[in-house]
Order: sequence, then structure tokens, then C-alpha cells
Amino acid sequence: MTFDANRPVAVVTGASSGIGRSTARKLMERGWQVLGVGRDPRRCAEAERELAAVGGGFAMLRGDFTLMAEVKRVADAIGGRIPRLDVLINNAGGVRDRRIVTAEGTEATFAANHLAPFLLTRELLPALRTSAAALPPGSARVIAVSSSAHRISKGLRWDDLQSLRRFHTAAAYGQAKLANILFTRELARRTAPDRITAHAMHPGKVATNFASHGDAAMREHMAAADTVPPDEPAETLVWLATDPEGGRDGGRYFHGKAEENPSEAARDDAAAARLWTETERLLAELGF
Repeated sequence: MTFDANRPVAVVTGASSGIGRSTARKLMERGWQVLGVGRDPRRCAEAERELAAVGGGFAMLRGDFTLMAEVKRVADAIGGRIPRLDVLINNAGGVRDRRIVTAEGTEATFAANHLAPFLLTRELLPALRTSAAALPPGSARVIAVSSSAHRISKGLRWDDLQSLRRFHTAAAYGQAKLANILFTRELARRTAPDRITAHAMHPGKVATNFASHGDAAMREHMAAADTVPPDEPAETLVWLATDPEGGRDGGRYFHGKAEENPSEAARDDAAAARLWTETERLLAELGF
């Protein structure tokens, strides 16, 4: 499809199902154009059929975000298809039941939940800056889907940032979700002069396939949890993408359209700056 330069555009990762698909639909119902990213071919095709019927403009790209080569390929494809980018929603992520080392030598949980959104955001910043320069301050936004699981981690383990040596499902996921918030804080600081706003949010315990690749304890926890439908966190994401509140005072953390204090470790600005540097170093070692 051809995107209209006169209408707002959002990129939503993890748009093939769950929160991402619901968010894409709700944005389109508001007149937005959406470029979705997903991994599973069948779910991507289903999402494209469903959302194309909404009207207004939707296209889907496929990519495995455990691999940075795939993230870079997707970022390049996005840049070639959209005339502007108003909002980037980094929703894709997940949890694994064991340590999985990717073909690039990274740990899959950390790669998909932190390295991928970091690299995608970095590659799409020129498009976000273009929109930001032409729109009122705070119109261009980056939103990270984090989790209350960030509270599991009392601080990033700098000697084993990717949990390559000591892996536990919940601990690795908590570390990655803490990284989401710290990345958002540093991104907000760095892009404030460009009039780009960044926030993070906790979606709650959502009735999706999130825990399907987790360990038995994670699956049991989610099965017993009082879950909410994907539409509920999607409402918060759309609110953060479109409401004036989402365009001011970057670096905040939300749940259910209300600001919350993340953990003390997630408010450590020195750790946020160090994480940015360490992430750039890791990506450089991978050739990105």
C-alpha cells in the first residue's frame, strides 16, 4: 500500500496478535496509518487480512527480532515505505523457558526485548525527527511496552547483562524489562532537543500467548492470573500515542492511563546512560 504523507503514521511491533494487533486497529479507527511488524507468518497474514478491512491504511512486515540483522532489514524496509513517522510503539518481546543463544551470539530474551527495540528506534530516529520538526512539540513519540516484572531486578548485572552465564527465566525477563525503562529515560533525555517524547508502560497481566514460550512456572503463573483482554492495554498505548499527556515530560512510566513510579533501579539515570553506552558497544560488536 501507499502511505499518505498528510496523515499520521505509526509503527507497531508485535502487531500480528494480542496487544499490538489491538493497538494497530484502534489507531486506524482514529484515522492513523499503521505499519505493523510481526514474526509468525500465519499470524502476520491473519492480522493483515483483518486490519486491511478496517480501512485507512495498514501493511505488515515480517522479522525475527531475536536477530539484529532482521531488525536492521525491517528498519530499512520501513524507511523505504513511509513518508513520515509520528509514533513508534515498541511492543514486541517475550519470555523464553531456557537460555537460547542466537546465531549472532546474543541471548534471545535480552535480544528481543532490549537490543531489538534499541536498534529499531535508533534506525528510525531520522524519520521521527522529520515529523517532529514539522509538528507541534511532543507530537513525535516513542512508547515502550515494559512490565511490572522490571521490579524483579534490583539493578542491571553489568558483568552478565545478557544473562549468558547465569540464566533464570523470570530474572532474565525482569532484567530485560528494566532495560526497557532505563532505555526510555535516556532516550527521552537525548531526544528532548528534537521535540521527541518517550515513555514506557506496564500492560498488566494480559490474556495473550505471551507465556507460551516461558517455563512451567511462568505458564502456571499466567494461567492462574486475573488477566485483562488485549484491548485494555491497547487503550493506554493509543492514549499515550495521541493524547496531549503523552507528549510532555518524557521518560515517565504508565499503567492504565495513569503515571506510576517504577522501581528505584528503574529511576537510576546513571545506569540509563551506562546502558545506552553498553548497548551501542554490543551492537557495534555485532556490526550494527
